[in-house]
Amino acid sequence: MTVEFGSAGEMEAQVQDASHIERNRPTVGQYIMTRLTTLKPPMNKTPNPLKLFFLLNKQQWLFFLVGFAGWTWDAFDFFTVPLTVTEIAQSFNKSNADITWGITLVLMFRSIGAAIFGVAADRYGRKWPFIINNILFVVFEMATGFCQTYVQFLVVRALYGIAMGGLYGNAAATALEDCPPAARGLFSGILQQGYAFGYLLATAFSRALVNTTPHGWRPLYWFGAGPPVLIIILRLCLPETDTFLERKRIREQEPSAAQTFMKEGKIAVKQHWVLLIYLVLLMAGLNFLAHGTQDMYPTLLKNQYNFSATTVTIVQVVSNFGAIIGGTIIGYCSQIFGRRLSMLCMFVLGAALLYPYTFIHTKAIIAAAFFQQFAIQGACGVVPIHLMELSPAALRTFVVGTSYQLGNLASSASSTIEAIIGQRFPLGKSASSNSGMTNQYDYAWGTY
Repeated sequence: MTVEFGSAGEMEAQVQDASHIERNRPTVGQYIMTRLTTLKPPMNKTPNPLKLFFLLNKQQWLFFLVGFAGWTWDAFDFFTVPLTVTEIAQSFNKSNADITWGITLVLMFRSIGAAIFGVAADRYGRKWPFIINNILFVVFEMATGFCQTYVQFLVVRALYGIAMGGLYGNAAATALEDCPPAARGLFSGILQQGYAFGYLLATAFSRALVNTTPHGWRPLYWFGAGPPVLIIILRLCLPETDTFLERKRIREQEPSAAQTFMKEGKIAVKQHWVLLIYLVLLMAGLNFLAHGTQDMYPTLLKNQYNFSATTVTIVQVVSNFGAIIGGTIIGYCSQIFGRRLSMLCMFVLGAALLYPYTFIHTKAIIAAAFFQQFAIQGACGVVPIHLMELSPAALRTFVVGTSYQLGNLASSASSTIEAIIGQRFPLGKSASSNSGMTNQYDYAWGTY
């Protein structure tokens, strides 16, 4: 199913037909009974993916590129901490588990930013909230590199979390609102992989900048403050999206645009509150999958399997290529087979690959990492367009961003949980590692 964004008929119908929606809402029993039957692939006719690239005009391409760039650098700034946990811990004389609170706080405070900037973007436009977000990225990423104490580090990362949380919904709306319907599945997958691309860039620059100067881990953060300036300049050169301008025109026909916005918002919440809860739960599960398989993975490779910095970089780069390919392919396939079925298939594949992804202790783990992230980010590639299609038009940026970040909040402790469990219940290595630790049965190799 595809949904037209921003048409005047859609916007007016949301207010005028609220009673009609209420009368035709299915019962709980009917809803449950149709969960499996509605998984039947719609087999929508979709053009060749190469042809889809030519459906976008110049302005739509620029909107997509600025949204993709913003989301990419959002991810880059986030992953600077997971990639430097060990180095920061040594600098502040703390444990790895202590430093992971810097990750947890970012995830917890992202919901605040999503709510604030989401409402601002839906009320006043996508442009200036997006620009302010990126200005805050510059400030907080630079400040992280100058932190001298553990407490300063936690405070700055918490503030950074507010800025990070505000960007996702706005980036998705900017990139996809004006996108032609037939191309939305493909471009949703590509957009979401800005996250993996940001991780890929963070991995590469971490290898180049961390511990290669007398300043240790700090140059990575100083560098991270630079590219948002270019993103700000690009966004300054672009107008508001056509979809937002059309909605703004409809609101201005009313006596009070502010009252119209509030009226639309109340109706949206009243009619769709169950759907909003579903979106939050969905994103909680997806964020547990993503952060649970990514945030502490470099630390696992370094500390558990003693991989060199170069080998860790190779594994991370390959896994993120898998993520980018998976998100793009599955995003496109979801246009044919349906959003939910595409995601469910990737969940099954990801579960099957979890053991080799974490317990193969040779370089063969590279293959497992590629396909694990293909599955995880393949499912996540459907997320932007799935959230936008289900979100009430009046609060699209708010709902997309807030549901995504509330899901992040629910999963915010994932890296800290993993670090604490790893410290309290360490797994001994197999006899082949000559580690001298108590041997555990190695299911990957069938030996002790």
